[in-house]
Amino acid sequence: MPELEHYTSSAVDAVIARMRDLAAELPARDGVAVFNRVYLAVTEEVDRRVDTGRFADPRAAVTLDVRFARRYLDAVDADLDDRRTPACWRPLFQMRRHPGVRPLQFALAGINAHIGHDLALALVDTCHELGCEPAELEDEFEQVGDILMTLEERIREELMPGPDLLQLADPLTHLLGSWSLERARAATWSAARALWALRRFPDLTEEFGERLDTAVGFAGRMLLTPLPN
Repeated sequence: MPELEHYTSSAVDAVIARMRDLAAELPARDGVAVFNRVYLAVTEEVDRRVDTGRFADPRAAVTLDVRFARRYLDAVDADLDDRRTPACWRPLFQMRRHPGVRPLQFALAGINAHIGHDLALALVDTCHELGCEPAELEDEFEQVGDILMTLEERIREELMPGPDLLQLADPLTHLLGSWSLERARAATWSAARALWALRRFPDLTEEFGERLDTAVGFAGRMLLTPLPN
């Protein structure tokens, strides 16, 4: 990771450029491409809010945004290089071309991995970087969460099958009802606070992080259950 002075608007621009490159390189139906489009919109909105002074502490917002995004991009690069990826991302990379997985499932599985695991660790990384407590980053955390909540509503509308296809008996209805971004967001805040409290106990911190990664990966695998067309 670069040092703090590198976390400026240019660092956010570099992250956005990398996501745009991925969007151009990946087939539109690829599961990672589906999530990438969603996350690119989130990152662009964070950038706009920084530029228009919507964050009380722009430096903290940029640092959190870049550390958050790079966890996703590092996972993508690991997969491209055939290196081991975090457990939370593995289901999406493994199922990304499965014909029985619908685009909305790919989008939500990516959000699950990134919010449920990456955001908690990025928040802790940012606290270490800036020498602050998680509570001091709550505004930045909440704004990122609010952007995702708004975007989740939009992608459900855009990617959800039409009313004639989505009946109460449709398996997708039941699958999507089992996962909530609001609950994932609350759990992430608790996980970040727990990781911060454990920071003086490296073994416990590592164990907690591994268990978090595994649990989020399990939820992602559930979200990517192939469904009949």
